[in-house]
Amino acid sequence: MNKENDGPFYEDMEPGMVFPSPPPIVVDSGMASTYQSIVGEALPLVLDSQISKAVTGMSNRMLSPGLLLHLSIGASTVATKKVIANLFYRDVRILRPVYHGETLLTTTEVVAMQDSKPKENRPHRGKVLLKITTRANNEPILEYYRCPLVRLRGDTLPGYNGDLGETHQLNLETFKQKSYENWDLTLLDNRKKERNREVIRDPLKDVVNQALGLVRLTQNVAAVHRDSTASPYPQRLVYGGHTVALAQASLSRVFPNTATVLGWHMCDHTGPVFEGDLLSFEHRILDENQFGSGNITAIRSQVYVHRENEEPKEVLDWVPVTLTR
Repeated sequence: MNKENDGPFYEDMEPGMVFPSPPPIVVDSGMASTYQSIVGEALPLVLDSQISKAVTGMSNRMLSPGLLLHLSIGASTVATKKVIANLFYRDVRILRPVYHGETLLTTTEVVAMQDSKPKENRPHRGKVLLKITTRANNEPILEYYRCPLVRLRGDTLPGYNGDLGETHQLNLETFKQKSYENWDLTLLDNRKKERNREVIRDPLKDVVNQALGLVRLTQNVAAVHRDSTASPYPQRLVYGGHTVALAQASLSRVFPNTATVLGWHMCDHTGPVFEGDLLSFEHRILDENQFGSGNITAIRSQVYVHRENEEPKEVLDWVPVTLTR
């Protein structure tokens, strides 16, 4: 076995460690079409090059902010080949939109580590807070933190008890990036039904399939998403971002006046998802501020899994921040 490619395990890491970046990747229409076939989102700037140009002023079509995130997360799995699960994402900021033809390069740094409490009949594991930065044309365009739970190679915990931080209070001002300020949003849907703060349930449920396709498309090398024998469950664990991608697709249907996603305030994976699961989606506006020719809107999106002979269970609690008309 090539031990260099087998890890890293938890005790192979330390705070301040920066992982070698995987090869840069050019985003193009073929990649976007493949992603669309898996998740089926309805963001007009992602689907229509004419609307994208009219709104953004750029000749190339905008890349899905979902695909951007999943390509970045996939690149960051150089640190999490031995992940058990990803616990949360925090402070996700898309600093500017990305367009077809740009080249992405992602770096991953260990910020803090925390041993998990040992439990009888369970292998030791630890939590790792990672800072991920993705650049396009040498310019930072995406920054965020994520916290995976990672296996140990041996039986001795190294003794880390670092601060993994906490979710800050939602502040829409921190999502206002200048690169979006001059967008012309007048071509987008102007229906106002979503302005209330009631829970909106998407009448369309969706099935999780092509999970391996998304993993391979985004160069995600976490074994737990490819190999059932590496999973803590009887079957392969679906990459958590797949659930987020389907939630964003639901969001784009429920709020047809959405131009893009500016970031995520928080994202907690509250339960496992497996290939073939049936998911339902509900959304509620938390806050909204005027920005440019539209609004910045924070939405709480919750996803539930429906399995035979079981009550529906929440599997995702996600707060994206969107730019809407």
